[in-house]
Amino acid sequence: MQTALIVLLSIFTIMETFSQNITTDRQPVAAGRFYPANKDTLTNNLSLLFKNCKKSPDNWHVRAIISPHAGYQFSGKTAAAAFSAIPKNALYKNIFIIGSSHVMYFDGASVYNCGDYITPLGKVPVNKEVANKLILNNKVFNFPINAHIQEHSIENQLPFIQYYFKNIPTIIPVIIGTDDENTVKKIAEALRPWFTPENLFVISSDFSHYPSYKDAIENDNLTAMSIVSGSPKTFLNTLSKNTAKQIPGLVTSMCGWTSGLTLLYLAEGNKNLEIKLVDYSNSGDSPDAGKNEVVGYNAIVMIDKNQNEVQVKDSENSFTFTEKEKKQLFEIAKNSIQSKLNNGNKFVIDEKSIPENLKKPLGAFVTLKINGVLRGCIGRFISSEPLYNVVQESAISSAFEDPRFPPLTKNEYKNTDIEITVLGPLKKIKNINEIVLGKHGIYIKKDNRAGTMLPQVAIENGWTVEEFLGFTSRDKAGIGWDGWKDAEIFIYDGVVLEDNQK
Repeated sequence: MQTALIVLLSIFTIMETFSQNITTDRQPVAAGRFYPANKDTLTNNLSLLFKNCKKSPDNWHVRAIISPHAGYQFSGKTAAAAFSAIPKNALYKNIFIIGSSHVMYFDGASVYNCGDYITPLGKVPVNKEVANKLILNNKVFNFPINAHIQEHSIENQLPFIQYYFKNIPTIIPVIIGTDDENTVKKIAEALRPWFTPENLFVISSDFSHYPSYKDAIENDNLTAMSIVSGSPKTFLNTLSKNTAKQIPGLVTSMCGWTSGLTLLYLAEGNKNLEIKLVDYSNSGDSPDAGKNEVVGYNAIVMIDKNQNEVQVKDSENSFTFTEKEKKQLFEIAKNSIQSKLNNGNKFVIDEKSIPENLKKPLGAFVTLKINGVLRGCIGRFISSEPLYNVVQESAISSAFEDPRFPPLTKNEYKNTDIEITVLGPLKKIKNINEIVLGKHGIYIKKDNRAGTMLPQVAIENGWTVEEFLGFTSRDKAGIGWDGWKDAEIFIYDGVVLEDNQK
């Protein structure tokens, strides 16, 4: 009887935790409270926040940001400063948004896996595959999704993401319910496989709660500098020292300190990562609040220090490949697709057989065609990962994850041609005469819209430079045929590799 009861309870727990089979989009609860519920009002509000926020250099490769989540009239400008540190042309596969629970305690983390998030600006897609992997493979993530229902820390970041990113990456929303440091370390270890340059981590947190204006400035700076140090130990010691001072009114130095600690554990020991404080304010700076009991807001950014230098340096020397190297890249692409088709497993690459030229960090696109008709095309402009890895991931994505097409079938694969385009870095141009047809791909950016076409597209269609710009502007960026004339235009070198082993 006792065994049967345990089994029954286990079934109920599994049903509660793994409810992904029933799609339930998470509805907004902060709209109308923390930010405008009306779509047009919210869009105008965001436009002003980004226009007036503090700007950062546009060449940072941003790995993570810490952004506040209070009412937009208080913290919105600082949050916009955090997001503005991300270059406009940055491309991410996923955005992990991590917040600490304001509504309940539980001994681990909860990831939303049964639907998407909704805001007045529309739907933000959740990467349910990654969410389910976190739950299935890590007990520390085995907590019900109801932790998300009334929590505002994740939701308040979403309108900034929806407004700022042209192509919104999928999100993985994580709520931390514990204040145990060892458990937080386990959460970080579970997230570590995804702490890569292709993913952005957004830590949602305000800082000091309810000291005086003057005390908040001092306390928030100490906390921010402890985060900038990159040391989890320094950060925890600073929090303890702040508490020991018994500052009048201070309830916490950082409401999302467990989320911040998670990021520090993820980055610990990585000397190529640098953390910067880009902006600060507190609620006392707003005309809608007093200066006696304030809440502090820091915008903090984590960047790859050498990302841009390495990319440019390597790309200048990476545009010649031997026939053997080309053959290896196509074998990687083909075997990766076939392995997925045949048994659902990822093809394991023998790294010892890979030459140094294919280990350089380069962007690439993999294009699939059937009888000359496009069947999939996905890739990355830049990457800190080796080229051979980028080709593998792009081949799989083009075959099975291009949202324009259903997953490739075995019958289709028999007639599929594969094309690999290796890319150099983006370069902003002022004169369209700099565009060399067949050599350069173009990337057009205007406001929150953007689009690109690879170098070979212009040649395949017999376009002039202005037609290349017009089609990219209209069909890819969605800003009209002449939209490129007052948009930002970038070019990038591309080498198209053809499969000689067909």
